[in-house]
Amino acid sequence: MTTRVVRTADGPLTVTETDELLVARGVHYGMAERFAPAVAVEPWTDPVDATRPGPYCPQVPNFIEYVMGDVLAGLEASEDCLVLSVHAPRDAAGAPVMVYYHGGAYVTGSGESARYRPTRLAAEGKVVVVTVSYRVGIFGYLTPTREGVETNLGLRDQLLALRWVARNIASFGGDPANVTIFGQSAGGDSVASLLLSEPARGLYRRAITHSAPLGMRAGRAALHRAVRAAADEALRTRPRDLSAEDLLEVQEIAARAGRTFGWTGGMPLGFHYGEYPLPPESEVPAVIARHAPGIDLLLLHIRDDALPLARIDRSVARLMKLGPVGRTVVDGISKIATARLFDHPARRLAKDWRAAGGQAGHYRMDWKPDHTDFGSPHSLELPFLFGSDADWADAAMLGEYAGHLDERLPIGRELRAAWARFAHDGTLPAQTPYLHRLS
Repeated sequence: MTTRVVRTADGPLTVTETDELLVARGVHYGMAERFAPAVAVEPWTDPVDATRPGPYCPQVPNFIEYVMGDVLAGLEASEDCLVLSVHAPRDAAGAPVMVYYHGGAYVTGSGESARYRPTRLAAEGKVVVVTVSYRVGIFGYLTPTREGVETNLGLRDQLLALRWVARNIASFGGDPANVTIFGQSAGGDSVASLLLSEPARGLYRRAITHSAPLGMRAGRAALHRAVRAAADEALRTRPRDLSAEDLLEVQEIAARAGRTFGWTGGMPLGFHYGEYPLPPESEVPAVIARHAPGIDLLLLHIRDDALPLARIDRSVARLMKLGPVGRTVVDGISKIATARLFDHPARRLAKDWRAAGGQAGHYRMDWKPDHTDFGSPHSLELPFLFGSDADWADAAMLGEYAGHLDERLPIGRELRAAWARFAHDGTLPAQTPYLHRLS
């Protein structure tokens, strides 16, 4: 392993070179004051070190860490967190580009996590992969009233990262005219937002959503008002003067107000329709009609997507204590929630996309490990796409396969190949024993 200098349009970067890849970590794509829109970094002339991962946005603990393990291990927190990483084949020239947005219900996560390193995807698929970090929680999606009316800051960060890709990715052998955006959970929901964003048009050609909670997208205006009102009431001083830790306490108070809004309240923070860069909710059908013909779309959800999310609910947790009967009831609740939040809205979006003249395929991943209580849970596909087996060794959702996925199963190699093929030319995956096409 050595280093070399890559000269981007913004300035030179010192990156890591392996036998297969060029890797740039922790590259700043934007800078932002607290509660203000980000701006692109100023060009530089001296090489900048891009051999180490960047920071993650201050955040609350990952609410499904008991399933996934510690995603932020080895990273440091900082509000100066608008960074991305690039993994590119050493010999890339005009290669497809895949830009990944992490999940975490808009309140947790980081694209700098070792678990999201796309080394295998980039090397095997001959694609350039960019993993993006953006502001989460109160820093990205809950601007207090006294700080102004700026909203969607995290989504605007993601848009800014796409512009960085358009400007700089050719320096890594990527084709800026062949970009696929993809993301999981809130990251997949962010992809759904970028599909509707007029300023994002032309910055990508294809899109993949993983377990996007599309059933939580409608009717969020009242929820947003309640969440912001609760945050404003909890603030006793200027938000800019508070520590990040104090702001996270305000965020939790506000989130509790949002969780009273039924199914939608399961994601109390998030995007705002009608605020830059999104259209009003009433215009969504017309936007789909305009955008769909030029964008290939692949939607994925996991068979038991809602199961780990349901089990963090206190009333559901009490049911689990009732033994087999309680677990049967919880499984039933999970199936209803998975259908309502993930499956059915993905089917509708795929149908609407095709009706508007675009290509769309909707899939369900069914594989599950033996001897766990999680079935095929939310996030199960991620260890097959990203990181190494060692990176996911503490992920309880993998059961006896934790630390041994690729050596024992072909699924990862097949899934990475399918995703890369889609990025290359829009070919939708074939049905397999673990990947079922639904619509």
